Amino acid sequence: MSKIIRTRKPSVLPFYAGALVFVVLCAVLPVYKLWALLVALGGAAAAFGLGQKFCPPHVVEHEVPFHTGQDDVDAMLTDIQQKLDTLHGLNASLPDPALSAAMDRMEKAGRSIVEAVEANPAKAKQVRRFANYYLPDAVNILQQYATLARQGVKGENAAAIRTEVEHNAASIATAFENQLDALYAAESMDLSADLTVLQNMLKGQGL
Repeated sequence: MSKIIRTRKPSVLPFYAGALVFVVLCAVLPVYKLWALLVALGGAAAAFGLGQKFCPPHVVEHEVPFHTGQDDVDAMLTDIQQKLDTLHGLNASLPDPALSAAMDRMEKAGRSIVEAVEANPAKAKQVRRFANYYLPDAVNILQQYATLARQGVKGENAAAIRTEVEHNAASIATAFENQLDALYAAESMDLSADLTVLQNMLKGQGL
């Protein structure tokens, strides 16, 4: 999910004002004397302060796909999202219903993985292999399949490739879903433990 990031960018005018006043005072005062140098520095500081008052920092807004607070996680999630968008586009161009259904499962599991990691960036390390190998390889295979289908390539080899992709698509989708399920293993264990405690408490109260 894209987010708007706001950053405060200080104005350069206070710095210019301070420098200008310092240069002018240095030109008219005997700055080789300590008091004159202090006056010049004080004047520059006052000009800088006034500049900050009348020229406050301005807010710059820019949109980012993800903002978890960890740049490497944001980059990984952005890459996953781009590959899932590619997968979605490929799905729309392929007519085979069974393959399309498997690709729908891949995309759904992939986007759920993105949501889970965005909500809890500590989970990122659990999906590195998915992000770096499983998803890119799946997209690459399906891109090659789509190319063969689009070009109408005939022949025994092309037919064998298409059959193999169609046969294994469901297995790939299951692997994606297993990856998603693994992200919630700890939560499932905690929930199970909480339910056990609750059941024991209810039994202890005779309920």
